[in-house]
Amino acid sequence: MHPIPTAALMGIEAKAVSVEADISNGLPAFIVVGLPDAAVQEARERVRSAMKHSDLPFPYTKITINLAPADLRKGGSGYDLPIAIAILSAMNYLLEPDQGWPLMVGELALDGTVRAVQGALSVAMSAQSSRNRTVIVPKVNANEAALVSGVRVLAAENIDQVVKHLSGRAAMSPWTGVKLESVVQNAKVLDFSEIKGQAHAKRALEIAAAGGHNVLLFGPPGSGKTMLARAFPGILPCLTPNEALEVTRIHSIAGVLPRDGFCFTRPFRCPHHTASGAALVGGGTVPKPGEISLAHRGVLFLDEFPEFSRTVLENLRQPLEDGYVSVSRAQGTVVFPAGFTLLAAMNPCPCGYASDPERHCICTSAQIQKYTKRLSGPILDRIDLKVSVPRVPTTELIKIEQGESTSVVRQRVQAARDLQTVRSADLGVGCNAELRSDHIRKFLVLSPEAKNLLRQAADRYGLSARAYFRLLRVAQTIADLAADQTIREVYIAEALQYRQQI
Repeated sequence: MHPIPTAALMGIEAKAVSVEADISNGLPAFIVVGLPDAAVQEARERVRSAMKHSDLPFPYTKITINLAPADLRKGGSGYDLPIAIAILSAMNYLLEPDQGWPLMVGELALDGTVRAVQGALSVAMSAQSSRNRTVIVPKVNANEAALVSGVRVLAAENIDQVVKHLSGRAAMSPWTGVKLESVVQNAKVLDFSEIKGQAHAKRALEIAAAGGHNVLLFGPPGSGKTMLARAFPGILPCLTPNEALEVTRIHSIAGVLPRDGFCFTRPFRCPHHTASGAALVGGGTVPKPGEISLAHRGVLFLDEFPEFSRTVLENLRQPLEDGYVSVSRAQGTVVFPAGFTLLAAMNPCPCGYASDPERHCICTSAQIQKYTKRLSGPILDRIDLKVSVPRVPTTELIKIEQGESTSVVRQRVQAARDLQTVRSADLGVGCNAELRSDHIRKFLVLSPEAKNLLRQAADRYGLSARAYFRLLRVAQTIADLAADQTIREVYIAEALQYRQQI
C-alpha cells in the first residue's frame, strides 16, 4: 500500500496529507475516515462517477479511504483526484513511479474533468519539500502553482490524462508559467491630475504612500474624499516579486484569484460599513482570510468610517499594530498576514456639513460629539495622518490647468521607498511604518532643533508613546521624500499638523 501525497490547507499554509486506500471483501461500501468534512465525504459519489465515465475500473466491494494524519481536519473538494488514484493503486492498476508519487490535488466532475481548487499556490510550496518535487494541479490552477521555483507543475484536464501519465503511456509536459517580475505593475486608477484642488490632501497621501502610513480623510460630502482614495493606489510602488507571491497566495486561499492566476497590482479593498467582524478580520469554521488579509501589501479603504460597528473597528487594533491577525477556533489557531495601509474617510458630523462654510449644519453639539465618539481613542491613535478635506471652491473646479499626474508623484514615492529599502535592509521591514521603536532609536538621526520641537510637542499635546514613535516615522518619511538623511525641525512640524484632533 503506497499512500498518495496531497495537502490540507490550514490558514495560508498547506500541511502534508497522505491518502491511503484499502480494498477488502465484503458488501459494497465506500468509507472515508480521517476527520473529513461534508465536501470530502461527498467525494465518494464524484470519484465513483468520474472513474466510471472515464472507463477506469472501480471495485464494487468494501473500500476504505484513510486521510492521514487522522487528527488534522480535512476540508474541501481537492481530495477527489488523490482518492481516485489511491483506489487505482490499491487495485494494482497503477504502480508507484520510480521517483515516487507526485503531490496532487483536484476536484473531479462527474465526467472525469479536473476542476479548480483553492490554495494551489500553497500546495505547490509544500511540494518543495516532497520526495518527487512534482505537483499535479487542475489546469485552471497551473499558472499560480508555476510561480513556485524548483517545483515541476503538471496541469491536469481530466483524470484519464493523469492515469496515462502515471502509467507511462502518455507523459504530461511540465507547465511553463510566467515570471512575476514581468507582470507586476501599478493599478490603473483615477489619475491625480484629474482631481481639482486638495493640494494638502494630495501631499498627505503622497507621504502615506511613501511610508505606508494610515490616513483618515474627513470633510463634507462632495469634497473629493472618495476620489482621492480611488486615486491613491496609483501612486503606490509596484509590488516586488516576493510581495506579489504573498498577495497571490492569500487570494488563492480565499478563492478570489483573477483568471490569469496571479495578483500583479497592490490590492484595494473597500468593504461596506455593514461588514461583520469575521468578514473584516477572517473566520469561519475553517478559518478563511478576511478583508484585512486580502488587503495585505495594499490598501483597505473604509468609507463612512464611523458608520462601521465600533466592535468591528476594535478588531483592527492588533492588525494595525502587528501586521498580522490571529484567528482562534476550537481546532486550533491560524495566523493570516495583514500588513495593509488603512485609508478611512468620514464626514465631520451626521449631516455632513459641520465644516462646510456654504452649507448650514443642523446637528447639535451633542450629536456631533456622539458621532465622533464612535471612533475610539486607541483606533485614532493608530492613524498617522488625519487630513481635513474642505469643499473645493468653484474657481478651482473650473480651472483648465491640471495638477501633477500620478506618474510624477509615484516617482517621488518610489525614490523615498528606495531610500527606506537601503536603510532597513538588515531590519526585516519594508517601509517606515513598520519600523519598531528600537529601530527608530538606533537608525533615525534628528537635528537638535527637531529634538527640541519634538520634546515640546510631546509635553504640550500629551502624546502617547505610540503617537510619539508614529510621529517620528512620519517625519522620517517626509525627510525621505526630500532625500534628506536627517530629520529636521520643518519635517517634525509638518508631521505634527497631521496629528490634529477630529
